[in-house]
Amino acid sequence: MCTGVAATYNLPVCTLAIYFRQSTNLPLVVAANRDEFYVRPTADPGLLSVHPWTFGGQDLSAGGTWFGVNERRTIAGLLNRRSPEGPDPSRRSRGLLCLEALQQGGPDEVIAWLRTRAAADYNRFNLLVADSDRAFVTVNDGTTLSIAELPPGLHVLTNTDVGDPTCPRRARAHQLFACLSLDGRSADSLPAALRSILSDHDHAEAAGDPTAALCVHTPAYGTRSSSIVAFARAQGRMRFWHATGAPCAVDYVEAQLPDAASG
Repeated sequence: MCTGVAATYNLPVCTLAIYFRQSTNLPLVVAANRDEFYVRPTADPGLLSVHPWTFGGQDLSAGGTWFGVNERRTIAGLLNRRSPEGPDPSRRSRGLLCLEALQQGGPDEVIAWLRTRAAADYNRFNLLVADSDRAFVTVNDGTTLSIAELPPGLHVLTNTDVGDPTCPRRARAHQLFACLSLDGRSADSLPAALRSILSDHDHAEAAGDPTAALCVHTPAYGTRSSSIVAFARAQGRMRFWHATGAPCAVDYVEAQLPDAASG
């Protein structure tokens, strides 16, 4: 079960939800809370590379990113998987893998590149790659890399297997996200609608475990930031909102992506 794994293995637990092809106008909506140690230095979302441009937050310890978008309207989101032995610090940064994935182009190019990676080079992870037409999750279980295409629908990822039925945190998150309908919804309404979900603390209080919440608060680590990305078909462009702290306390602000001026 995933409850309490952050405390058990000294690892934060992030949450990522993707609404994939659930709406004609909003065929891709991704919402993500980043849980991390407070002492780990981080930069707010910005331009990470130019050719092709990639945009996202940056981990200043290793230089990679946990969540970003590129000029091909492709998003990538990284979640560290739980590991009985804990992370091996000698392995390559998973955040750099996420950044380099975004630099490959669209999902097809990213997946082809990921197939050349070796599982042993990285600690365990789940990596979402998606645009408005295709979505994949790459899983490093510590031995192999497996890539699975996601069908249209709502999918919630944490630090365990995709769709793990034993994880109360994932089940609670899925229940909350499933209550939000995208039918007839505008992109501008997403931050307010998703904030109440991403700020949820109720399950943590009921379970007596702060890591069971979507919005995590512990003395050593917690939800450091939250991001929402959507492809707005009517506008023909990606939209990116970011809260530079726990969403229960910090408002979302829209970031200006490099192609925003062109529509």
